[in-house]
Amino acid sequence: MLGPVILAASRSDRMRRLVSAAPGTKQVVARFIAGESVDQVVPVVQDAVAKGLAVTLDVVGEDITTREQAFAARDAYLDLIEHLRELDLGTKAEMSVKLSMFGQALEGGHELALANVRPVVEAAAAIGTTVTLDAEDHTTLDSMFAIHEELRKDFPATGCVIQAYLFRTEADARRLAANGSRVRLVKGAYKEPAEVAYQDKAETDKAYVRILRILMEGEGYPMIGSHDPRLISIAQELARKAGRKLDEYEFQMLYGIRGEEHLRLAAEGHRMRVYTAYGTDWYGYFMRRLAEKPANLLFFARSILTKG
Repeated sequence: MLGPVILAASRSDRMRRLVSAAPGTKQVVARFIAGESVDQVVPVVQDAVAKGLAVTLDVVGEDITTREQAFAARDAYLDLIEHLRELDLGTKAEMSVKLSMFGQALEGGHELALANVRPVVEAAAAIGTTVTLDAEDHTTLDSMFAIHEELRKDFPATGCVIQAYLFRTEADARRLAANGSRVRLVKGAYKEPAEVAYQDKAETDKAYVRILRILMEGEGYPMIGSHDPRLISIAQELARKAGRKLDEYEFQMLYGIRGEEHLRLAAEGHRMRVYTAYGTDWYGYFMRRLAEKPANLLFFARSILTKG
């Protein structure tokens, strides 16, 4: 299977250099990354909102090795929020953050990440929007959930992400659904061992449906992170059975993938949010997009061949 190989490559400095130097890389990266700077991403946000979509913005670059880089990541999000303030979009433009980018893996990382993310959440709330904490590999999740719980004491709209392929996630979903959390459910895009995660796609899909049912029947706000037409249809049916109105859940998809579906769902009255990444440190994010779907890898390979 290519997925695990690509995910392993996402941690390789040698592969980073090779991929970055490939002739077709820039063209393909532009499919998934909305720009390198906040000034480049603002028009993308405005265009999406004009089409009836919402966005969640991710400043890419989770491979942090120093406290100074963690502070710079915090400041990049604060700069983004200042630009969003001028647009006055409210919850139509929220943010997604990876706590590793805020120093979670460094010495004293839990406290450092909380200290760095709190001013971002505070600033987001001040302009009428919110932040979602992205899930990373399973070793980071206890810290992420603890930070999420702490932030929700003052900012209850703070969201978090759970991953269907992890065995623990059904229990996490029950807890989060009971306490009224905003929760994005995704399949999962990290290389996880068989001791903690399903290795079979069919099993992951079954778990996704079980977990989605828990969220739909709970007290929180489900965010369906999937491009899978079958899962989207199931989500609509589960929402109907749970008696949820169209503004009581939302769909989320990645920038650059199934754009016509984004517009179709929005036209039907669904809240459709586009996960929009930008920044210069795109490599890890880009490689996970390749790993998620073989068609993405084929698209990349064709671009290299035609540009070489």
